[in-house]
Amino acid sequence: MPSNIVVVGASVAGVEAVLALRGAGYDGRLTLVGADRELPYNPTPLSKELLTGDMDEDDIRLLPEEGFEELDVDLRLGTSAQALDLAERKVDVGGSGLPYDGLIIATGSRAVRPRDWFGLDGVHTLRTLDDARRVRAAMTQGRPSVVVVGAGFIGCEIAAAARHFGLDVTLVEAAASPLLRAVPAELAAPVVRVQEANGVRVVCGVGVARLLGSLRVDKVELTDGTLLDADLVVVGVGAVPATGWLDGSGLSLDDGVITDTTLRTTAPGVYAVGDAARWPHPTTGDPLRVEHWTNAREQGRQAALNLLDPQVAQPYTGVPYVWSDQFGRRFQLAGTAHAKHLHFLDGGPAEEKYLALLGDGEAVVGAVGFGVSPREFNRARRLITKGSSWAEAVARHE
Repeated sequence: MPSNIVVVGASVAGVEAVLALRGAGYDGRLTLVGADRELPYNPTPLSKELLTGDMDEDDIRLLPEEGFEELDVDLRLGTSAQALDLAERKVDVGGSGLPYDGLIIATGSRAVRPRDWFGLDGVHTLRTLDDARRVRAAMTQGRPSVVVVGAGFIGCEIAAAARHFGLDVTLVEAAASPLLRAVPAELAAPVVRVQEANGVRVVCGVGVARLLGSLRVDKVELTDGTLLDADLVVVGVGAVPATGWLDGSGLSLDDGVITDTTLRTTAPGVYAVGDAARWPHPTTGDPLRVEHWTNAREQGRQAALNLLDPQVAQPYTGVPYVWSDQFGRRFQLAGTAHAKHLHFLDGGPAEEKYLALLGDGEAVVGAVGFGVSPREFNRARRLITKGSSWAEAVARHE
């Protein structure tokens, strides 16, 4: 068992790894390094309840400061890792080498910031607590016209929050439909209807050419020449793994840190989890990187246990799961929605709610629900976890 473990990244995955290590009886030195100055927090409510004011900052903390003291964790916040020396087994933190004999990389991801878009005031991403504070302040000062660029989960949630404050909001998506990276357009259609029914203008199939203004943004020009009034622009066009500090380290990097099925990297004693990790899909073996809370939490725990006893390390087989709350409706996705076959257990895309299974012809590989309760959705989710036969699942629910 290692005696000196360093977790880099005070993220959901990093904090879960710390909790799992102590919960499993590890009593050696434990250091948690975080680039953010804030006490670790759950980022999921940032674009939902925190933005609207339904939660405050204390509600989203993963642990209070005294909780880390009780766990005997050396908590180093506001200091990012700059490099990793595998030969010396040291992490460069603040210019000094932090030794380890076990390392978990949980540095998450960072928002994509298109070049030349951020030279004007009033342009934001929403990835951190500081980001959420700035966006909320902008939404609650006067009545700004809001343009949200990118209609993924976060973009749709930000648009809903803007309407919560009664603001004029346009949601712009370069793809043919919102949420297209996650689900086919057919399954996103009810989300679009709910957004529009609540006053959001949804513009798809057109990109952003440039942002206009002198010191502060005042218009967004689209690629078709349309000009949108904009006092506030929130950009949600994706994220990339925060692994630049690992360049030249010798670890295998490709849209994240490459790991095996147990989340171990190409270096012994070094594991990667959460948004920063890319691991083999448990069924197909294809490389997979997931940016969702549930995955980060489960991987943080699994990697911690595998690090403590590599001889009995277990593969990570979790099913990706994400949810999004918009205008009192919950959208839920487990597994993958991009599959050959689709079967509705309840409702359909033309109705107010639906629950659908997706399959590859042999097994159930995904489930999507809109407007259904978590309890209803879980009956479909369990079919993925159990590897249920597609034919039997469809026959049973016809």
